[in-house]
Amino acid sequence: MQTIQDVMTRDVQSIAPQETVQRAAQMMDELNVGAIPVLDGRKLVGMITDRDITVRSTAAGQAPDQARVGDVMSVDVRTCAPDQSVDEVLDQMGDVQIRRLPVLDRQSQEVIGIVSLGDMAAKHSAGIDHTLEEISTPAEPDRSTVGTETRH
Repeated sequence: MQTIQDVMTRDVQSIAPQETVQRAAQMMDELNVGAIPVLDGRKLVGMITDRDITVRSTAAGQAPDQARVGDVMSVDVRTCAPDQSVDEVLDQMGDVQIRRLPVLDRQSQEVIGIVSLGDMAAKHSAGIDHTLEEISTPAEPDRSTVGTETRH
C-alpha cells in the first residue's frame, strides 16, 4: 500500500496571515504553485490559493499591497497524514473537490508536506482518472439577481 509520505512534496513554503496578498501572489509565481499554507507560528490556520486572490480579493477591489492573506484565505482546510493511504486521500479529494492537501504530522500537527493531484499522477496513477473527474465536475454558476440593480 502506497502512503502519502511516498508521494508528497516536502519542504513546503508557507506564508503568515499578516502578509500581503501581493506577497502571496509573488511567492506563488516564484514557486510555480497555486496554493500556499498559511501558518501562524507553526500552526496551520488556512490556505491561500490563486483562486482566493482572484475571487475574494481582486474581484472585491482590494489593493493587493494592502489586503492581508488572513482576510482572503480559505480557513476550512482539509488535511491528511503521512501514513494515510494514497487511495484514501484520493477519495477525500474527490469527495470535496480539492486538488491539494497539506500533510500534517499526527503528533505535532505541524505541516510536513503537501500532496497534490500532480504528485499522485506522477507517482501513483491508479485512481487518478476517477478523482480528477469528481474534482472537475463543473459547479453551477450563481445566476441569482441578489445584489444587482435593474435600471429602467
